[in-house]
Amino acid sequence: MPAAEDTRRRAPHLPPDERRAALIAATRDALLEYGTVPTTKQIAQHAGVAEGTIFRVFESKDALLDAVMAESFAPDDLLDAIDAIDPALPLRERLYRFTELIQQRFQRIFGLMDALGIVSPPHTRTDDARRKAREGGPALLRRLRGVIGDDADQLAVDPEEAIHLLRLLTFSGSHPHISEGAVLTPQRIVDVLLDGISARPALSVDRTAP
Repeated sequence: MPAAEDTRRRAPHLPPDERRAALIAATRDALLEYGTVPTTKQIAQHAGVAEGTIFRVFESKDALLDAVMAESFAPDDLLDAIDAIDPALPLRERLYRFTELIQQRFQRIFGLMDALGIVSPPHTRTDDARRKAREGGPALLRRLRGVIGDDADQLAVDPEEAIHLLRLLTFSGSHPHISEGAVLTPQRIVDVLLDGISARPALSVDRTAP
């Protein structure tokens, strides 16, 4: 078999920023596919480039891996996807979509951390990455408040508590070890949050009583 048929098709020439983004995406995909740190040859195959191309963009393999993690924690794409949720959908459907997006992000990060053998999120190493990390949390909370929107009166708790509970349940229900392999679907997470697990509705509590 010709050597060309035994490798991935070569990628077209790209501007530096696009080549950098393509290498980061290819490395991320390779990490998730292999479940361990891939070789530069495997990364090059995923990206459709020669190995030498990697080191014309990144000074080292470690620098490339750092860039993958920084990109994975950057909130920009997630926030854009949340903004695209249709506000005309019922509250439950909006929360399904929001939880699906958050779960995908969690699971991607869990997979990358497992492949890299790290147990806690790495510190970001550039000013821009640190800024995005600081701004990402509050921005995500604002988006979720927007997803709830005018339907907050459908909840038995205030939106901030609902947000806290949803994030906790999504994190734990999406983690393969915490969930003992029984990862919850976004629908299950939202249904448990909105409906609980009681067979009968609980009696309402007068919160104004002493």
